[in-house]
Amino acid sequence: MKISDFDYDLPPELIAQAPLDSRDASRMLIVDRATQTWSDSTFRNFSDFLKTDDVVVLNNSRVFPARLTGFREGSGGRVEIFLVRELEAMVWEALVRPGGRLKRGSRVDIGNGKLQAELLDDPGEELRQVHFLSTSPLQELLAEVGSIPLPPYIKRMHGATEADRERYQTIYSKQRGAIAAPTAGLHFTHRVLEQIKTRAQLVEITLHVGYGTFEPVRVEDVSQHQVSGERFEISEPVARTINAAKRVIVVGTTTMRALESSASPEGRVVAQTGVANLTIRPGHNFRVANALLTNFHLPQSSLLLLVSAFAGRELVLAAYRHAVSQQYRFYSYGDCMLIL
Repeated sequence: MKISDFDYDLPPELIAQAPLDSRDASRMLIVDRATQTWSDSTFRNFSDFLKTDDVVVLNNSRVFPARLTGFREGSGGRVEIFLVRELEAMVWEALVRPGGRLKRGSRVDIGNGKLQAELLDDPGEELRQVHFLSTSPLQELLAEVGSIPLPPYIKRMHGATEADRERYQTIYSKQRGAIAAPTAGLHFTHRVLEQIKTRAQLVEITLHVGYGTFEPVRVEDVSQHQVSGERFEISEPVARTINAAKRVIVVGTTTMRALESSASPEGRVVAQTGVANLTIRPGHNFRVANALLTNFHLPQSSLLLLVSAFAGRELVLAAYRHAVSQQYRFYSYGDCMLIL
């Protein structure tokens, strides 16, 4: 199967640039795999689609200020450093722009001297190794000089705003470590969570969204694409609750990856702390999930591959075409779909 088979046309004006005033005001497209049909709804009706003994699984990962802006020592040129993965204390893999101009040993001044970054390798690889220099704890400095790493399709004149710091987090985020939000969870309000609790059980797992979630698919043959690993944790009580459920409602593709990565051959979730290396593509045998709440994803992306694996490529692309025709809002701050 080719990645070009997972393309669709999206008018740029349908890419949501800001969240709605109320999180749960989003529209929700209901996709029924059994009947191969869809219908329009709103997220405030989410609990109406739940049954007794359902378990709804959330990802409680919290985004940290992973985007840094500084100036190159000597030339004064502007440099952006997007943290991707911690390798050791004060050393990170990062996307660096303009990375091709920064040789090994180049230094970047961040936050008016509060933090320095030194490149440890030469240009060539997309991800560079960066060593940070400071007398203060790095996490404290990131909170002070870093910004929320909004996706590049969300345009801001001067980067993420103070409003983004709050709205680009789920209301139940707890475990700090993600470089992107698990966006299916952005729709939830305390009211909706309370409604869910009257009908079903709620549990939380953690998967720290990493570079693999939004890394472009660079091969035509989708069987050759591998999604980079992401750290996750599922506790023993949560695993027991999920394994006892009659139906598992998965909130977000990141939650899906964690659950499917942890599943035994018999389909039971195994409590663990580890790295999710599973790449979900059409042909995957889902062992845990019965339904999926997800946002709309970029064309030819690994997330669209995952959703198509769960619901079928033809049904998903037909539902996407309907969403475009009805002017749904797309991507991180956009609307959602519930696949039953």
